[in-house]
Amino acid sequence: MAEILSLSKARKAKARASKERTAAENRIKFGRTKAERQLEKAQETLEARRIDAHLRTPDGSEG
Repeated sequence: MAEILSLSKARKAKARASKERTAAENRIKFGRTKAERQLEKAQETLEARRIDAHLRTPDGSEG
């Protein structure tokens, strides 16, 4: 025989699980220390400078 379950409880449990999953994603996305944020920004700046150093100028000359 099948187990009897309340649809409202099942719906609420599903909503709680969804919210917990979203919270876990946000903890990963936003839960970084100041040092980690500064390190990432410095790495992005360095990468951008390296890319810009290899770009050609619009007039066709290098430099």
